[in-house]
Amino acid sequence: MFVLIVFDLDGTLIDGYAGITDALGFAMERLGFAPLSEETVRGMVGEGLEKLLERAVGAAHAREGVRLFRERYAVVADEKTFLLPDVPDVVERLAHDGHLLAVASNKPERFSRRILAGKGVADRFFAVAGPDDATPPKPDPAMLLAIMRRAAAPPGRTVAVGDMEIDAETARAAGCRCVLVDGGSRSHAELEAAGADAHLARLALLPGWIEQVDRGSLD
Repeated sequence: MFVLIVFDLDGTLIDGYAGITDALGFAMERLGFAPLSEETVRGMVGEGLEKLLERAVGAAHAREGVRLFRERYAVVADEKTFLLPDVPDVVERLAHDGHLLAVASNKPERFSRRILAGKGVADRFFAVAGPDDATPPKPDPAMLLAIMRRAAAPPGRTVAVGDMEIDAETARAAGCRCVLVDGGSRSHAELEAAGADAHLARLALLPGWIEQVDRGSLD
């Protein structure tokens, strides 16, 4: 039986692209760059805030861009972030079934915690992790491995759930299984090619997949 289920945040549990686009545009305009569309920003996210700003304004302006982004994101994150469909029911069911739930995101931890609390689901997650000075962003497996140690969950009893290729890379590096779910910033075809253990059209299908694996009816 899976002991631990570790979710990505943006594109997996929440739609936060409007807030990210707003904050990125704020930073870019103040640094003399034209803001980008939400569609463009969707294709740029996933590898952490520093990498996003490097892509948007260049390495020379990235540090100030991060500061400006955080300034604006603190204002707009709650209003412009939404739980994705099925999330409340899925996390409730998985918690009821006895699984430990956690979040490992390349979003700064304080923003992840604030958003989960604001959407009323924070109490379902025993751990929330993000990159910091001591912990590199995904695909480095450090934050995922730290959660696994805290849960005393071995790789074979852990599954990571995400919406991007980077989530599959991180899970492989940690030695655990990975499920990718449509609905985030990547296409169905891109996720099919990512080499995850499962690729689901909706998060609502996750509990059923976990039950099948736990029963041994899936390899």
